[in-house]
Amino acid sequence: MDPADARREIKRQVRVSLAPMTAPAWATWLGLALRTYAEDKIRIGAWPADGAEAKARDEFAKLVPDGRSTPGHDFRSIVSEAGETVGALWLGPDEAIGQGSLFIWDIGIDAEFRGRGYARAALEAIEQVARALGYDSIRLHVFGDNEVARRLYRSAGYRETDVSMLKRLG
Repeated sequence: MDPADARREIKRQVRVSLAPMTAPAWATWLGLALRTYAEDKIRIGAWPADGAEAKARDEFAKLVPDGRSTPGHDFRSIVSEAGETVGALWLGPDEAIGQGSLFIWDIGIDAEFRGRGYARAALEAIEQVARALGYDSIRLHVFGDNEVARRLYRSAGYRETDVSMLKRLG
C-alpha cells in the first residue's frame, strides 16, 4: 500500500467525542480564540493591528453575551479515543436555534495533534450533533488564504458558497 494511502486509511479510522467544555477549558480556549481571530483578521488585511484584540472581544461579546451559557451555543472539547483533549469547538445557530443551519463558529485542533485525522473526525461527529438538534445543514467560514482547511472542508463534503475579496488602495 502506498504510504499516502496508508495515512488516509489511518485518518479514516480516527474517532473523537465532543465533550462539554469545562470552565477552565473555556477560559483557555477563549483567550486563544480571541488572539487567533484577531491575528487572522490582521493577516488578511481586514483589520489594523492596533485594537484588533479589542475588536475581537467586542465581536465575541455580541455573539455570545452570556459566554459559554449563551442559549443555543455549544462549546465542546474534541477528545480522542485515548481520552486526550486534542482541540476545541464552538457550534451555534446560523439564525434560529434548531432551524436551518448549524454554524461552526470555531474549530481547532491543537498544534501537536494536527495531521492525524482529528479535524475530519470532529466534522463527522458534528453531523450527529446537528441532526440531534434539529438542523438540516452545517455552515462554516474559512479564511480564503487557509488552503489546508479549505481542502479539508471540501473533501468532507462542504462546498464554497461565497467568496469575499479585498483590494487595498494606496
